[in-house]
Amino acid sequence: MIKFGTSGWRAIIADEFIFAAVRRVSQAIANYLKANNANRQIIIGYDTRFMAEVFAAEAANLFAVEGFEPWLCDRATPTPAISYAIRTRGAAGAINFTASHNPPQYCGMKFSTADGAPALPEVTEAIEAEIVRLEGGDFAATASSDAVKSLSLVEDYLQDLATKVDLQAIASAGVRVAYDPLWGTGRGYLDKALKDAGAEVLMIHDWRDVYFGGRSPEPDIEQLEELKQEVLNRGFHLGLSTDGDGDRFGILDRDGSFISPNQVITLLADYLAESRGWTDAVGRSIATTGMVDRVCAKRGIEVIETPVGFKYIGQLIDENKIYLGGEESAGLSIRGHIPEKDGILACLLVAEMVAKRGTTIAEMLENIYREVGKLESGRIGVRLTPELQQRLPEKLANAPADFDGRRVKEINRSDGVKFILENGSWILMRPSGTEPLVRVYAEAEDERELEVLLGTGRKYILS
Repeated sequence: MIKFGTSGWRAIIADEFIFAAVRRVSQAIANYLKANNANRQIIIGYDTRFMAEVFAAEAANLFAVEGFEPWLCDRATPTPAISYAIRTRGAAGAINFTASHNPPQYCGMKFSTADGAPALPEVTEAIEAEIVRLEGGDFAATASSDAVKSLSLVEDYLQDLATKVDLQAIASAGVRVAYDPLWGTGRGYLDKALKDAGAEVLMIHDWRDVYFGGRSPEPDIEQLEELKQEVLNRGFHLGLSTDGDGDRFGILDRDGSFISPNQVITLLADYLAESRGWTDAVGRSIATTGMVDRVCAKRGIEVIETPVGFKYIGQLIDENKIYLGGEESAGLSIRGHIPEKDGILACLLVAEMVAKRGTTIAEMLENIYREVGKLESGRIGVRLTPELQQRLPEKLANAPADFDGRRVKEINRSDGVKFILENGSWILMRPSGTEPLVRVYAEAEDERELEVLLGTGRKYILS
């Protein structure tokens, strides 16, 4: 069955992700748009995965046959650039053929609505119902159509970023950057923005490799060892990275240490309040660090908690209710920008922060810890057997009174089940929408307590 997770439909190429399925999903989205939007302009993009551009062309041709005006990106394009184009061109929406940070054998279809945001559950549920209705239909190869037009997004998107990030400050401060796009769509975007401003940028992995070096294009600590060596060996101030479709970020400090997304969101919430004078609320997902709450409390700023999935934060951005929204899976956007996570923007804001504060990220974090204390956060994935998967809903419905002697003080069921413990620590268990696993998140005052909580969560799920 074709299901949309927190960010579209993803499946293994040549298994479930095949042309017939792509046509059926495209037809379902076309039918949905016809029924709910008079606009017939749609943008089709793709990342650097195997066959992604071919799948995208097939979808564009189908939309042309269905009476739409399809604009097909002329190169592998970041999701945030596509989101920006939806809004500026007044399109009905966009489909991006990407599996984001998933392994190379996957491809996917992200559907964004006319506001440039990831489609909300009520939209994807309607599309899923249409996919089911179309099951068994005849979806023959779609003939190439002259109605499909080519679209370049680099210049417009980068011009907009230049109004939201002080690129000249980065260059003037002499901030030297090493950038790893992980063979993805960020190449020619983030590096071009910095180079055009006069900043020094070293690129690695800046060519197409459909295998992504034999690993997932995810900018986390496990994937950034080569970037770390460049930062250390050549004395760069920062290591920056983005995922396969450019919507997630990875940050290395001057000493090569990995700065977690939770830490980046905390720092930028503080920096943007200081540098921009913004005092409206900050949005964060239920799985994101409470350090954001502590920093915001110090400045008298409200924090709005959302379910996991950037579409919920994007809605707050679109409604102008928050100046920054972030989630621990490396998603971030800001006031006046797109209601979609933007890893390119996040990397550039960090570079600006380092340039203007004139210090390392580690020193900034130590300042925050002195002011509001420190929290340690982490997550693990617990694979489920079919039997465990069947028992999981009942298990999560019957909450324990304690976790390894730590009493449960409060339970939050807005997304998965979050147990807030008596000492202020917490543990969140949230089933994946796309895989047979449970993601276990936890936060505590120290690393030992964090490891105990994560281990206890694993035992609870497997018991």
